[in-house]
Amino acid sequence: MITFVGTDAVLPLRSRVLRDGKPFQECVFPGDELETTFHLADIQNNEAVCVATFHLHAHPAFKGDAYQLRGMATAPESRGNGIGNQLLNFAIVYLRGLKTDYVWCNARKAAYSFYLGVGFEFISEEFEIAGIGPHRAMYLKIRH
Repeated sequence: MITFVGTDAVLPLRSRVLRDGKPFQECVFPGDELETTFHLADIQNNEAVCVATFHLHAHPAFKGDAYQLRGMATAPESRGNGIGNQLLNFAIVYLRGLKTDYVWCNARKAAYSFYLGVGFEFISEEFEIAGIGPHRAMYLKIRH
């Protein structure tokens, strides 16, 4: 079941999937506790199997109200069954209700096809995030 959660609920998957098991305190993003930030998780058997965080933050190349998607992670044993897509679509419906113009992210190379499949477009060339790997900025228009 997809639900809104606190920062503590997203940290285990961030650590495990995105940060090679680093301590949870090293997996906290600036802005995680802001009132305008929200976190989503797909909870199955009392455990988060997919998580994502949305920070109210416009991309410098675009105008309008926007959220940056950060820290999206799915447990390896839960991949391939559509839960990431469901969670992201849940977020898009919620963001539409907030009158958000677009959502954007810095996508890892391994996730490009996932985001393209949901409707995101590339808005940058590939760049390296130190210690993490190649990324590209991606964008999804929500309000037309």
